[in-house]
This record gives sequence, C-alpha cells and structure tokens, in this order.
Amino acid sequence: MKVTIKDVAREANVATSTVSRVLSDNPRISEETKIRVNEAIKRLNYKPNPIARSLAKNKTRILGVVLPNEADDLLSNPFFVNAMKGMSMYAQSKNYYITYAFSKNKENELENIKEMTQSHLVDGIIMLRVKENDESIEYLKDSKFPFVVVGRPENPDEILWVDNNNFQAMYEVVNKLIQKGHKRIGFVGAIKNLNMSKDRYKGYEKALEANKIKLDQSIIVYKDEFKESEGEFGCRELLKNEDLTAIIATDDLLAFGVLKELRSNKIKNIATVGFNNTQLAQYQKPPLASVDINADKLGYKAAKLLIETLEEEDKTNTNRHYIVKTEFIKRDSFM
Repeated sequence: MKVTIKDVAREANVATSTVSRVLSDNPRISEETKIRVNEAIKRLNYKPNPIARSLAKNKTRILGVVLPNEADDLLSNPFFVNAMKGMSMYAQSKNYYITYAFSKNKENELENIKEMTQSHLVDGIIMLRVKENDESIEYLKDSKFPFVVVGRPENPDEILWVDNNNFQAMYEVVNKLIQKGHKRIGFVGAIKNLNMSKDRYKGYEKALEANKIKLDQSIIVYKDEFKESEGEFGCRELLKNEDLTAIIATDDLLAFGVLKELRSNKIKNIATVGFNNTQLAQYQKPPLASVDINADKLGYKAAKLLIETLEEEDKTNTNRHYIVKTEFIKRDSFM
C-alpha cells in the first residue's frame, strides 16, 4: 500500500501541513521538528509526489523546448538530438521535466510559445535558434517570461544565452586551410538570417582579409536549408570555378552533400571541412574534417542557466551567458 503524507504526519505526530512545510524547507519549522519528520519519512520510505508539490508551489517543473522546423526529422540533423540530450541530463539532475514543440514556420513558433506561456504549461522556455529581428524573443522579453536561447542574440546583455564563438571557430579553420596553401576557398552556408550563419560568414571573411586574400562572391553560396541535398547543389555551383582548392560548409549536412558531389565528379583534390562534428562525419568518404561545437554541452548549459534562474540558486551569480569551446577534428578531407 502506498505511503501518504498523512501516514508520515501520524508517524511523526505532527499535522500534515507541518510535513508539507518540512518538505518545502520552510524556515519557520524548528530543527527538532524537521529531524523528527525526516526520520519518519526515512522509516516509511515515503516518496513525495513531485507533481503535487509543484502545484502547491504554483510551478510545473517543466521546461518547454522550441525546435525549429528543420528539426521535425530529428535523425536528419543530429545537432538537435545532442542538444536535447544535454538539456535532459541537467534537467533530470534537478528533477525537472522537458516538453518539446516543433515549429513549422516562424508564425507557428510564436504560436507554440504563446500557448506554453499563457496556459502556464511550463516554467521556462529554451529556444534552439536565434535569427535577426526575432519576434519570439521580443514576445518573451515583453512578457517577462523566463527563457534562454542557444545562439548569440542581437542584444546579448538583455537575455540569457549559450553559444560557441562561431566567428573565432570559422576564422581559425579558414586560417588552417590558408596555412596549408589554400587560397581559393569556397563557402557553403544556409539560412542566412540566423546569427550563427552571420557569425561564421564573418569569420570566413575576416580570415581571408587578414591573409590579404581578396573576397570573391562567386565562390560563396547560401542555400535555404541545412540538408545534404542543398550541399550538393551548393557544391555544383562552386565547381563552376575550376581553380577552387577547398570548400568549407557551415554544417556537416551541407558538407556531406559537398563530398557526395565531389565523388560523383571524381574530384579528389579539394579539401572539405564541416561544422558540428556529427557522428556520421567520420564515416564519410573521405572521413570529414569538422569543427566540434559540443552540442550536448550547449544544451546542458542552456538548461543549467535557465534552472538556476528559476531556482535563484545563486543570487550572487551575475553570469547571463556561457560560451562553449569548439574543437577542430582533423580527418582525411582536410588536405
């Protein structure tokens, strides 16, 4: 038979309201009473109902994660799986739960956020994409609803956020290619209005400038989505330039498409680098060199930042963002 809070109260010879106050660590309860109640809980092996406790505190202990439309097929882009894994690990350690909402488009994303906030379904929200003039961020700021974004926002001092230094990561990779003798380095990106896309492009641009290599718009291609097929199309456009010696893509999925197109043209002398270091990168032909952005750590830190804010665990902590380090993984495609 399941042990109830009434059983604990009877065992400790206190009121049920006293047991509730002990469970919520109410400072008005004496240490002697706390010890007696906690001993009764231990003897009876009582497990408090987390949902009931949350309702009593007017909290759900649920975080809402808003996934962009390209995440509807999670297996197609492992970044989302890894980020969600990191979020879940931290949330679970703090007895929080996570619910996910997929967005078909930017209007649907805002609808999902409004539903979560206005119906009090969640205590806080994590967004996995940041774009320019982001209506969802403006709505959450105006609503004063707790949230964190994965990606550098346009006003970084105003909200909670987690990201890599995408500018620096791209700058360093392009520099490595230049040091190997490459001067004609093609660029394949997608979803141009994402802040991540803009930061990585700036890193590419500045690395060329620092090495006195003229920027050539004919070897810069932007596609609509982070998909392998888009990488193929992008590579096809770049190959119109016969003197190309390297191609860098802002996502592994794009880079997979680049490698596929190079293979179909029997081209073996163009270096290729991707971003995200997905598990399939090492199994490409040739194995793909990639920048590991540590997506699981991005998710972990996002959940940590949000939960710390909700719990006010450390009121002296003024940190409002985390920068997660990247690592270049050299493989055979880096030549």
